[in-house]
Amino acid sequence: MKTNDAIRHTRIPLAHGAGALPAVGFGTLIPDPLVTRQAVKTALEVGFRHFDCAERYRNEAAVGEAMQEVFKAGAIKREDVFITTKLWNSNHRPERVRPAFDASCRRLQIDLVDCYVIHTPFAFQPGDEQDPRDEHGQVIQDFRVNLVETWRALEDLVDGGQCKSIGLSDVTLEKLQAIVAVARIKPAVVQVESHPYLPEWDLLDFCREQGIVVQAFAPLGHALKPRIVDDPVISDIAQRIHKTPAQVALAWAVQRGTAFLTTSTTLSHIRENFEISALPEDAMREIRDNITTSVRFNSVVRTGVPGFIPRSS
Repeated sequence: MKTNDAIRHTRIPLAHGAGALPAVGFGTLIPDPLVTRQAVKTALEVGFRHFDCAERYRNEAAVGEAMQEVFKAGAIKREDVFITTKLWNSNHRPERVRPAFDASCRRLQIDLVDCYVIHTPFAFQPGDEQDPRDEHGQVIQDFRVNLVETWRALEDLVDGGQCKSIGLSDVTLEKLQAIVAVARIKPAVVQVESHPYLPEWDLLDFCREQGIVVQAFAPLGHALKPRIVDDPVISDIAQRIHKTPAQVALAWAVQRGTAFLTTSTTLSHIRENFEISALPEDAMREIRDNITTSVRFNSVVRTGVPGFIPRSS
């Protein structure tokens, strides 16, 4: 089989925003700032050109420092890199959106955000506490603002010229449809958990109809059990084409028209996640038709609390 390495450089034009999203993306949910800096630099050197950040990760400053160091070296320019960051739940009130956006820009040391995303459709009690809880340990939600109002504030950011596109994360198909129905500027990108055990075909079909890019987080299931990379269908394909199971699952994501985000702090895994090659068509059919396991690893769509972020972070 003739391999096709071009898919690792796939860029998906944004129908509802400026520019094109690199399909192969690097997530920056890394607790340690020093490790974050090194991982971001390594990912840039390996070839990643899309970086997904968030105020909730509390490491935007470390990401910004790493990028600036690489940019100043001259081999990679800011305009070569697509930077996404996200609005956290405690900043959903419209008057809090612009200050939160500006703060992310300062920490990342950038003047322009390629895509600004609502981290979850749940509004939490406004304030500096990212994980507000009551005396019973329950999240304190903010019912004085709705998602449409927050979305309107993001549309204003695009109008202001410092934000090239906007999107949603951790949404159900129903919540996405509700925003699309009233949006003046439609979502350019929607981030959801998606992998061979959670393909989200209905959401993907809707997004294709609307010109929205689906971006998969946890495309390898975060190594939780049942492990996607141990699936016999994935393993058999990997053996046949001389790739790793992870590379098979990630190539599947790009070839079916989605983007993906992976996170690693080791050079070998960062390189492995980038160096994907196209799968033969029979392999794509096998993954769709022969994998019957169905698992959602992250409960964030029901709670607004991302399952992969420790409360103590």
